[in-house]
Amino acid sequence: MQLLCSTKTLPPENKLKLWREILADRFGEFALTRTNERTFIGKVEETRVGALSIIRFTQSAAEQTTPDRRRSHTPDTVLAIFKLAGTTTRTIQDDRAAIQRPGDMVVLARRPSVLGTLDDGQSLAIELPRERLESVLGPSTLYTSLTIGAELASTTLALTFFRELIQIDGQLSPDAAERMASIGTDMIVASIAERMAREVPRSRQGDITVQRAKAYVEANLHDQTLDPARLAAAMGVSLRRLQELFHERGQHISDWIWERRLAAATKRLSDPACLHMPIGTLAYDCGFTSQAHFSRRFKDRHGMTPREYRMAAALSRSKSMLYL
Repeated sequence: MQLLCSTKTLPPENKLKLWREILADRFGEFALTRTNERTFIGKVEETRVGALSIIRFTQSAAEQTTPDRRRSHTPDTVLAIFKLAGTTTRTIQDDRAAIQRPGDMVVLARRPSVLGTLDDGQSLAIELPRERLESVLGPSTLYTSLTIGAELASTTLALTFFRELIQIDGQLSPDAAERMASIGTDMIVASIAERMAREVPRSRQGDITVQRAKAYVEANLHDQTLDPARLAAAMGVSLRRLQELFHERGQHISDWIWERRLAAATKRLSDPACLHMPIGTLAYDCGFTSQAHFSRRFKDRHGMTPREYRMAAALSRSKSMLYL
């Protein structure tokens, strides 16, 4: 990981003030207050894996208060924060307060929030597009400042994955990095979905089942055998019940699966990192049974073949570069 900022290079008398100003340039404005009298120390390291930004914070005890960032230069993202070391972290957002201990995860959106620690600690934050989570899990207000505990196997697995990923990211090809970023995002989504499924009111169980089903689809798009029956079995409900839940929301299971496969394939066709990938391989990786099947569905949706779409995307990028 690349060192972004460290208090070692800052003058002692202004450490806290300069630390906040430096980080505000990267993460947006926030207020920072020490919660003990010891000398403040801090270090931030960052790396990128595909489209994901992964940030490791090491910091003295402090309370960080974030205002509304919607007008800031920061993109519309959320942070999935894993507690790595220290005692406890307290978070407040969207009228929900929670405590995190080492191994736990919490999601914070770019809305007013409070994040405080009583002792020195370390966290790993994954910056994710808000739309990516909300397309599967619903509005982020449902799960911000909700402790996603280390007792969940999915949380432990996700943290282990990202710890290993930051050790090898420099060894990955651009295509492999994008794949790993996508897998990591799906693991975070699965962890949140599992946590939301616990102790939900009966009136919301249908919502949670659909959200879990959509998260499962995202994580298994490559599986060409994935169909409504297999999805229902994975969710532990009957096919008829799952169909009813999707119909209540104006959707059909099979249509949703194909829509997500098409969306994944479309994204890869416009991604420069995937230019070397044959269209047939790309189609199979997104769950299509043949290149002809993929081409037919793609043309029905976009009015052009996958090859034509890829060429048009490349031409658009070239024109954009001319104006830089």
